[in-house]
Amino acid sequence: MIFCVEDDTNIRELVIYTLGTTGMKACGFEDGAAFWKALAEDTPELILLDIMLPGEDGISILKKLKTSSKTKDIPVIMMTAKGAEYDVVKGLDAGADDYVAKPFGMMELVSRIKAVLRRTKADGKAEVYQVGSIRLDLKKHEVLVDGSTVILTLKEFELLKRLLQNPDIVLTRNRLLEEVWGYEFEGETRTLDVHVRSLRQKLGSAGEMIQTVRGVGYRLGGTHES
Repeated sequence: MIFCVEDDTNIRELVIYTLGTTGMKACGFEDGAAFWKALAEDTPELILLDIMLPGEDGISILKKLKTSSKTKDIPVIMMTAKGAEYDVVKGLDAGADDYVAKPFGMMELVSRIKAVLRRTKADGKAEVYQVGSIRLDLKKHEVLVDGSTVILTLKEFELLKRLLQNPDIVLTRNRLLEEVWGYEFEGETRTLDVHVRSLRQKLGSAGEMIQTVRGVGYRLGGTHES
């Protein structure tokens, strides 16, 4: 079951209809009050959450979800207004798994939902991660590109691991700094940029898969944007 929290009736009904045609069950809610009531009775596989909602806004709902032991592991995809960069960063830093900017295509939404569900179901189980020609083996602490070994520093290895664990998912700068360098890290985000640049160079042509999302962070998959 997928919950869609969206106050625009047309968008909400279209999302529910589209998900139904692709074999996914979905329920829609126009505000936080209706959503919380349903959540008390059923636990969804994933939540589609609009940022701009009447009453309690999406960021507030997201923070409550991620601070509760009962709901913190439910993946959340935010639906944001196009160009709402600040909301995107706030949401991703608060624990959202991905975002789509309105107006978005229904097939794009379905693809993102499937990607997030695949990733969250696989978390903690894989010892080998592979995207395209990049292969990372946790047990061997080894990285291969097209079968050839690539020598990385510890931080580069950890950074690549986070990206491979979240293919096509945007990871914010703050999240990467926290997960790779630790919460105590107080350096400038320039350190992250330097490591990403070095990692791209060492991966050769495969480095182009590390994509810059301006103002937000990085993701793995697709063509690199400079």
